Amino acid sequence: MANLKGAKTCLETLNMKPNYSELGRIYGIDRRTAKKKYNGIEKKVQREKHSYLDQYIDVIKEKCNIPGTTKKSVYKFIQMNIDKDIGTYSNFNKYINKNDEIIFIKNKKAHVLYETDYGFQLQFDWKGPITLHTRDGTTINFYIFSTTLGASRFHTFIYSKFMTLESVERCLIETFQIIGGIPIECLTDNMSSIINYSQHAFTTEFKTFSKDMGFKPKHCKINSPETKGKDESCNRFMNWLLPYDYEFSDEEELIKIIHRLNKEINKEVNQTTNMPPVMLFEKEKEHLQPLPNEIIIEKYLDSLIAVKVQNTMLFHYKGCKYSVPKKFINKTLKVKEADNKLYVYHNKNLVKIHDITDKKINYTSDDYVEGLSTTIFNKSQEEIENLAEHNLELLSKITK
Repeated sequence: MANLKGAKTCLETLNMKPNYSELGRIYGIDRRTAKKKYNGIEKKVQREKHSYLDQYIDVIKEKCNIPGTTKKSVYKFIQMNIDKDIGTYSNFNKYINKNDEIIFIKNKKAHVLYETDYGFQLQFDWKGPITLHTRDGTTINFYIFSTTLGASRFHTFIYSKFMTLESVERCLIETFQIIGGIPIECLTDNMSSIINYSQHAFTTEFKTFSKDMGFKPKHCKINSPETKGKDESCNRFMNWLLPYDYEFSDEEELIKIIHRLNKEINKEVNQTTNMPPVMLFEKEKEHLQPLPNEIIIEKYLDSLIAVKVQNTMLFHYKGCKYSVPKKFINKTLKVKEADNKLYVYHNKNLVKIHDITDKKINYTSDDYVEGLSTTIFNKSQEEIENLAEHNLELLSKITK
């Protein structure tokens, strides 16, 4: 437009009024554009539009830095805990894609798909170990027992502190009770707790369990976990859990979060079936075998459960903590519930009996005195016992 500026100089020198239509024809532009250029009116800079999601950019950046977190997991976290009116996932996805500061690494490994008949197969596996922290910084290490029905892709996720044989049996029974029946076969990878590696076969104990429950156990070929791809796929959904780090108060709340996420996952449309698992499950459950006799189920649920003793001399059981003598710190013990009492064993030797209560912390007097004696050296035994009694009274009041 340098020539237009020159024409303006000439017209102003000759004290002539500009003909914008003529200037437009001469310079091949619209008369209105010629007028704006002649009078030095520049195009307005387009105002930058702000997104409703800008207010959550710090949360998004924080959560996407957690290894394994997905866009869907962060979206669900914000929707379920911060703003239920956050908008659609499609808009959230567009916002993430336009923001160069937010990067999610995708898994590009491919594998083929395969289908099974309704009620035929249940895939199961462990997810973990997973480490999350409570709001006060307490570390919780745990595993997720993940199962998927082959046809409907209906998922169940069960919290567990261990991956022992007893844990597998307990979690499978809980899964069968949730889905209301037994599939023809259960497929897993090479779990050390239920598979004898030297023989490449299931252990005698798990074979007996499978027979009692009424399903055929089957394991993947070595180094071929893709044959169990439907459950591997649902395991990725457990990344939804990662944004909850430092966002819950205790183990009990964590288990509730897992149950909530479990329901949400089964409402998500599956990319292969193009339907939510919870809808297809209505059809698949009709093809499951009936549950075994209640006596058989109780026989396995009555088996000993493994627990790990913390340095507080306490172990977790059903959302509460119970004490044992100091020598068992960092050891794995076995517990069994009967007649509203909790029996604690070490190497098949009974070491403690607790009354089962709803109190969060349950120290026995002798355990607490023993623990206190190792930290206080300038008081008599009587003084330590009096202090222990006082502290236990305070604990009892604040942990009801």
